Amino acid sequence: MRVLVTGAGGFVGRALVQQLASQTGYFTVAAVRRLPLPVAGTFGALPDGVTQWVELGDLADAEPPPRLFEGVDVVVHCAARVHVMHETTADPIAAFRAVNLDGTLKLARAAVRSGVRRFVFLSSIKVHGEATPCGNPFTADTPLSPADPYAISKMEAERALMALATETGLEVVIVRPPLVYGPGVKANFNSMMKWLSRGIPLPLGAIRNRRSLVSLDNLVDFLMVCLDHPNAAGQAFLVNDGEDLSTTELLHRLAEALGKPARLVPVRSSLLVGAGALLGKRAVMQRICGSLQVDIEKSRLLLGWVPPVSVGSALASTAAAFVAEHSARAYRA
Repeated sequence: MRVLVTGAGGFVGRALVQQLASQTGYFTVAAVRRLPLPVAGTFGALPDGVTQWVELGDLADAEPPPRLFEGVDVVVHCAARVHVMHETTADPIAAFRAVNLDGTLKLARAAVRSGVRRFVFLSSIKVHGEATPCGNPFTADTPLSPADPYAISKMEAERALMALATETGLEVVIVRPPLVYGPGVKANFNSMMKWLSRGIPLPLGAIRNRRSLVSLDNLVDFLMVCLDHPNAAGQAFLVNDGEDLSTTELLHRLAEALGKPARLVPVRSSLLVGAGALLGKRAVMQRICGSLQVDIEKSRLLLGWVPPVSVGSALASTAAAFVAEHSARAYRA
């Protein structure tokens, strides 16, 4: 099977390319925005003849070159304009739509013209909304209710792809992950590990929310199933680790994985959200204190999929990579 992975230099795309390269029966076309890409230290040595690197260009501007899809059976579209914490663009929704909607549809139409059979689209749980009542998780059939430009653009891309599938017969598979973590994770998850490793006291010792996460290994395993499972075509799926955690539980288990004490001060969630509002960080504190759960029963029933990697194992590998990276930096310094 010949698989085209877009966003192959990103967090998820990189891991998927590595998994494909480690198995027989796959020829992987790894598409990145620009070449040359400094991947040697990140990817390691990939087997000769397994992975072909190609330059995709900017999805918002360039037409995908037809040669990109030569012999390709499945496209896994991981490239995107991702959620931006500090937006500087004058028209954010237009910027997100240019890449995540227009660029995705342009890519999918080009794939159809070249005879690609299946298009796996990496979307986001945010198309359903930002939070769930505790114990009332999102399902794949929960109505879509995106709350920010990023999520709106993902929802619109999903709908455009499904319309294209009806028009052309392209097998579209939509995957909506929650927060993804694993070795090399950045952003807020990396910040949590920094706080814990430094022993910084955190006022997060009494949060009783429930949040679903998905490890990079579990997400990649799910994407591998979606490449050719007959029941995946035309469906949208949610994915997680099979175990929900409160923010407090996550910090305790992450600290244990790091070999550090968790210095968590018990403060009521209502006080934290109120303090966040005063500091202009209401949305951040609502994410920390609120619940966001996803139900993966559809993935189990239709695809027979269960998460192969436990939360404990995934946190351990994430923490080990964090420690190794910071030890290496300290050595170089």
